[in-house]
Amino acid sequence: MATNQEKFVDQYMSIYISCQNAYFGVADCSIFHCFVADPGFLFQTRDSYCKIIMYVVESKGGAIVCMLLALFFLGTWPAIITLLERRGRLPQHTYLDYTITNLLAAVIIALTFGQIGDSSVHRPNFFTQLSQDNWPSVLFAMAGGVVLSLGNLSTQYAWAFVGLSVVEVISSSMTVVIGTTMNYFLDDRINRAEILFPGVGCFLVAVCLASVVHSSNVADNKAKLSRLPLDNKSEKGTVLSSASEEAVSKDQENGDGPVGKAKAGTATFLIELEKRRSIKVFGKSMFIGLSLTFFAGVCFSLFSPAFNLATNDQWHTLKHGVPKLVVYTAFFYFSVSCFVIALILNISFLYHPALGVPKSSFKAYLNDWNGRWWAFLAGFLCGFGNGLQFMGGQAAGYAAADAVQALPLVSTFWGVVLFGEYRKSSRRTYILLFFMLFMFIAAVGVLMGSSGHRK
Repeated sequence: MATNQEKFVDQYMSIYISCQNAYFGVADCSIFHCFVADPGFLFQTRDSYCKIIMYVVESKGGAIVCMLLALFFLGTWPAIITLLERRGRLPQHTYLDYTITNLLAAVIIALTFGQIGDSSVHRPNFFTQLSQDNWPSVLFAMAGGVVLSLGNLSTQYAWAFVGLSVVEVISSSMTVVIGTTMNYFLDDRINRAEILFPGVGCFLVAVCLASVVHSSNVADNKAKLSRLPLDNKSEKGTVLSSASEEAVSKDQENGDGPVGKAKAGTATFLIELEKRRSIKVFGKSMFIGLSLTFFAGVCFSLFSPAFNLATNDQWHTLKHGVPKLVVYTAFFYFSVSCFVIALILNISFLYHPALGVPKSSFKAYLNDWNGRWWAFLAGFLCGFGNGLQFMGGQAAGYAAADAVQALPLVSTFWGVVLFGEYRKSSRRTYILLFFMLFMFIAAVGVLMGSSGHRK
């Protein structure tokens, strides 16, 4: 018959096993370690040995939940930024607001998930790691933040030229084709290659289809404009019908935006949108938008492998005995560098704008509250979305976490619902759009099926 002490040990050993098998996968259980170090320690009062431990996602189920939340967040924030640009808010103002809350999201994650709980040798908490000699890993994390910031800044202008749906599909697919391949080898091939790389191939097909969809949609828009009666031309060659000019003038008298007077997808809608938006695209080459998109795709391909190196030290750059960066600490450094680069570039763009955007000033930015709260929301969504992606990647492999690049599915939904993209387009465009999204959904499903488990 078991003694009371034996029952006591069995009880808390079962708690340890439950911890390990929890849905989100608690990383460590100090009860077990206390027992190994000193069995008598278990027979002290309960509160003295049940320590709170840093929460880290480890199970495949928890990783998938993180990826799905990240998918929604990362697919929604671009729609908010695009909405503000179409309402006429300068992109420099929007991006400065966005980058503030993007950093704040990382700080919140670091001070909660990264700080709550007792620090251990192999998994120090946030403040402990700030003082450790882990600069090689810190530099990898900050390099990832730099390329992400450059990529996000490029897409903000590319959305105006090419459209939200196509930009997200091309950049995300490039991220999967390049970044996922790099992460697969960095993660010591924990993902199933026979499933992973067919998914990468599907993404590559989606890129090609996205370019064809864009070309077809541009041809549709030109056909719409060619059927519109031309009453006058502006100095830059932009045409405006008398009907759309009248709609614009009435709108300005009422203090409302002109877009929305015309039905989405019509020629008048396209002209009124051009009149209102902050980034003028009529008469400019499609090559500009696609160049920005492909540059962003290259940047997005590099930030996840850099973060992977920061948290797992595959190249053994840390000194012996120095613990690896916890995902929350790495994400903090990642976001700091992202913030600094965005701040420098956008303040310079206030006085030296690119692509014909109006000049502004820092004082004008501070006084511009039109849409500021929407920009703050976009920053929070992006920040928490990136954090959730990294939490899932640390558990199931960063190659599988690139499944969040399904965000164009969410962006395309918002593009159609909010902005009337592809409205009144040709049958050919609709067929191409359907196959593009089908290939994208197939690719994401296959990619999630390749998920592994990090030891």
